[in-house]
Amino acid sequence: MENKNLLNKNYQSKVSWEKIQIEMKEKFGKDIFESWLRKISFVEEFDNYILLSVSTRFIRDWITSRYLDQILQIVKSYKPEINRIELSLDVKKEEIINDAHDRNTNFSKDNISFIKDFFFQYNRIDPNRNFDNFITGSSNKLAFEASKKVSENMSHYNPLYIYGGVGMGKTHLLNSIGLKLKDNNKVMFISAERFMYQFVKSIKSNDMVKFKENFRNSDALLIDDIQFMNGKEAMQEEFFHTFNALLDKGSQIIVSADRPPNKLTRMQERIKSRFSGGLVIDIQQSDYELRYKIIKLKTEDLRKYYSNQLNISEEIQKFLSREIKSSIRELVGALNRIVSFARIYNKTPNLSETKIVLKDLLNVSENRVTTDLIQSLVCKFYKISKTEMLSSRRSRYLVRPRQTAIYLTKILTSKSLPEIGRDFSNRDHTTVIHSIKTIENLKKNDPELCNNIDTLKNQILYNKLDEIQH
Repeated sequence: MENKNLLNKNYQSKVSWEKIQIEMKEKFGKDIFESWLRKISFVEEFDNYILLSVSTRFIRDWITSRYLDQILQIVKSYKPEINRIELSLDVKKEEIINDAHDRNTNFSKDNISFIKDFFFQYNRIDPNRNFDNFITGSSNKLAFEASKKVSENMSHYNPLYIYGGVGMGKTHLLNSIGLKLKDNNKVMFISAERFMYQFVKSIKSNDMVKFKENFRNSDALLIDDIQFMNGKEAMQEEFFHTFNALLDKGSQIIVSADRPPNKLTRMQERIKSRFSGGLVIDIQQSDYELRYKIIKLKTEDLRKYYSNQLNISEEIQKFLSREIKSSIRELVGALNRIVSFARIYNKTPNLSETKIVLKDLLNVSENRVTTDLIQSLVCKFYKISKTEMLSSRRSRYLVRPRQTAIYLTKILTSKSLPEIGRDFSNRDHTTVIHSIKTIENLKKNDPELCNNIDTLKNQILYNKLDEIQH
């Protein structure tokens, strides 16, 4: 009888979430269950994984970093073929925001595809991001020309895949294409993250037919930051079929990402192959001439806006163009800081004052802080090897240096959480979040840790590797 019950438990056709909840309460205790695990909602079961959802990012990250592996083991005890859990965000709050936005916005004039209550309604094409105000240089000229070509002659390059670092103008180009096409075509412009939210919502509401129809009926599909689909198997499956359906009907597909197709980790090979089969173009790091052109144009715009009361000198314009190299977004952000200084103190800063205002940006930019440098310095400081730091071992003498290095990478570089995770032996972004929050919390009550981090930060910013004492 016992064996028969075990057999029934392991091979029932569908996972019973009620039974899983009972076991979670027994395993983790009433307090943890009531505080965190009761908040998990069951969404759907697929061939080899289940889809769950929670209400906020914080709850998702907390559960993922502390309990998800053990929850998976409980699920596997009922159904061994389940080998993964996808923990998504409950999108109900997003619906409320979008519904409110819908009531105050008239969509009737735009030939852009919308579904009632669709989450990507927020991501409407911005009329201020067009080809006319996209500033070109040698680093982005090819991407600009290809984007214009596609907007004039759809399916000339199909798909068009544009990749580059953060703040290099990828979204601006996609927006410009959509803006040019929308007058005569049905355009769908959405981020990969919003595509995922809508996909989950459609599964929960049993409305996948409408989801498929609205995506596959578009004349042009523009998807921003496709790397967010990494590891999302069910969503990749749907995207692959949508991709093929659009190509078959002659629709244009434009995709942006932070890396080339062959560097997309945990992405289906057939999707990467489709991307590579079109035109793949990168936006390279901007050169001095492009940065100076951007600063000059932005400065002229500011001067008009402030009725010539703001006069940023040629010396400062050239200084910014020479020193802020990491991204165009950071360059414009530096200019905005100077404007804020001018408005607060009612004077335009001179070069010395500019260096003070932008001290943190200039330190990072001048010294070319890299993850490798941070790891090397932290390892030397804590007297461990880099191999030990990047290993999966969780010994206390390794965990704190590893968390410290992750924290410093976050505050001293412009890398995203997934990028930091990849630099630390492909750790999940939730692990990165946990490390950062752990160090931030410890700093509040640990003066020694604060001092160590300040010391390391100065050594990293000034590349003083040789000054660390053994």
